Amino acid sequence: MTVTEAQPAAVLGGPGQVLAEEEVSAFIHEQLAGAGLDGRSVCVIVPDATRSCPLPLLLSAVRGALTGRVSRLTVLVALGTHAEMSAAELTSHLGGDYDVINHEWWKEETFTTLGTISAAKVSEISGGLLTEEVPVRLNRAVVEHDVALVVGPVFPHEVVGFSGGNKYFFPGVAGQEVIDLSHWLGALITSAGIIGTPGITPVRALINEAAALIPADKLALSVVAQSGSNALHAVAFGDTASSWQAAAQVSAQTHVRYLDQPVRRVVSLMPSRYQDIWTAAKGFYKVEPIVADGGEVILYAPHVTRLAATHPEIEQIGYHCRDYFLGQWDEFRSMHWGVLAHSTHLRGAGTWDPVDGERCRVDVTLATGIPEEVVRGANLGYLDPAEFDLAQYERDPDTLVIPNAGEILHRLR
Repeated sequence: MTVTEAQPAAVLGGPGQVLAEEEVSAFIHEQLAGAGLDGRSVCVIVPDATRSCPLPLLLSAVRGALTGRVSRLTVLVALGTHAEMSAAELTSHLGGDYDVINHEWWKEETFTTLGTISAAKVSEISGGLLTEEVPVRLNRAVVEHDVALVVGPVFPHEVVGFSGGNKYFFPGVAGQEVIDLSHWLGALITSAGIIGTPGITPVRALINEAAALIPADKLALSVVAQSGSNALHAVAFGDTASSWQAAAQVSAQTHVRYLDQPVRRVVSLMPSRYQDIWTAAKGFYKVEPIVADGGEVILYAPHVTRLAATHPEIEQIGYHCRDYFLGQWDEFRSMHWGVLAHSTHLRGAGTWDPVDGERCRVDVTLATGIPEEVVRGANLGYLDPAEFDLAQYERDPDTLVIPNAGEILHRLR
């Protein structure tokens, strides 16, 4: 019997637990054995390399459980609008050779149109913040299979509240229209206002509305990973709504650190899984709530040499608060709203008016391999990584240094 949306997710593990690989594999085998997949084609949607996740373990278990039972097994990498992964990168990322497809979001032939979400529905979902009708386009590989199986982690997320679930479809393998609309809706609410918010946020509701148009059965193995490692705290299996909800509840107890008072400065040490500022900006998103007014966030990532591998227009726009764009909307409304959203997410809260200009609550400084003129031209502070003194920051009582930054949300109690 196929899992239906009325059934609760099956869950292994929980907050504070660390699962053995054998437990995880056995759970996946057991759950997929009872999912009614015999003779059906399955598209497995997985994240790219910008998330902590023991993907080789998970995919090996999925393949072991389904080989000889399903008619076809295809892996689709949910790039969103991230950079394409090479064949060698895919083999390493997946832990072996699979029938795998990059989500080629830059090609029109990648997509099929599922329908539209009406302007009235968008207005209802967004509380009147947006009133545009939006076409819903999705990677055709999803609809060319009987079953879409999402396999990936859940973390606090700056656009939707918590990642995972139907977010692997939208924006993971979606057309630009829903990506732009959903990200701009998150930007209007603001990153600090939505990140780590439990339950169905307006952006999650929009994503769910789009996902309801997918004809394939939608299942998910949603995992809660130990940040920066291949260990898992929990695995949830069910439909993409119940599985995500169960994992998000564990993530909320696992991936959020609370401070008693704000700090003047945060130094986010960015790991190598973030290859540009488009992805490394998570080192700001996850700490903005704990930085005092007039404080600073330093992103230390000497390996990063560009702002955005696939969105060069960010160099022209620069990084600005939400009100900077809203106050000059006629100038910016024709640009990709997803790019504008990224800009506001990294610049954080602030104000703009025609007389006083832009005033941002927090300073953002890059200590990266990006040239100084590019950084300053994008409205960010610059620090030469060769002059970066980690020991000095670690001794400073007003500075919080965060290793492996980008996944753990920091909040004030």
